[in-house]
Amino acid sequence: MSSEELARKLQRRLDAEQRDPKPGSPAQTGADEEQPPPVRPSTAMNGDASSELTEKLTRRLDIHDGTAKPNQMKVFNPYTEFKEFSRKQIKDMEKMFKRFDSGKDGFIDLMELKLMMEKLGAPQTHLGLKNMIKEVDEDYDGKLSYREFLLIFRRAAAGELQEESGLMALARLSEIDVSTEGVLGARDFFEAKVQALSVRSKFEAEIREEQEEKKKMELERKQRRAAFKELQSTFCS
Repeated sequence: MSSEELARKLQRRLDAEQRDPKPGSPAQTGADEEQPPPVRPSTAMNGDASSELTEKLTRRLDIHDGTAKPNQMKVFNPYTEFKEFSRKQIKDMEKMFKRFDSGKDGFIDLMELKLMMEKLGAPQTHLGLKNMIKEVDEDYDGKLSYREFLLIFRRAAAGELQEESGLMALARLSEIDVSTEGVLGARDFFEAKVQALSVRSKFEAEIREEQEEKKKMELERKQRRAAFKELQSTFCS
């Protein structure tokens, strides 16, 4: 059943309830005879999953009535909105997003996120996956857009994710280093990566110093040899 058809049926139920027809009245005859008793979406179901479905159906009705506007896809420039990341970092995130967007629709849905976490070696429960999406799902569509995917790394770098959360595991295992350029407040694994880079840089600096010292010693040796030859030629002349 399409969403428009479902919306029309729910709207007819709401209209029937608002009119409060009496048994046997014309409103309950004809096409409406086959419809179930009018029930408001907010009271039709119980439980978290039901409430979530009810909320979505109610929003569809509001959009159908013209009292709410559909969520508009916003075109954004990641390089200007996520200035804390370098171009290379954003490109790496984009590659990862596209790799797991198996449907090629510009979103990572629940099943695609499930496969992503399994491949990263941090499988999540169904509820855990839903909570991961919910934490950055700004438009409440139940899936991750590219912008929302970038928000994961922004919040991780800012230390806004819980250590044991699924999103933190995603950021940690993604092989995307977002700690090296202008990210303030980085903690946990980001600080560890910075420390590792610092150790590596120190090691490379020591190697360069050794190389410079060898060059200096070699130059001094050549100078002494040249001086000796000059002195030798003086005595031999």
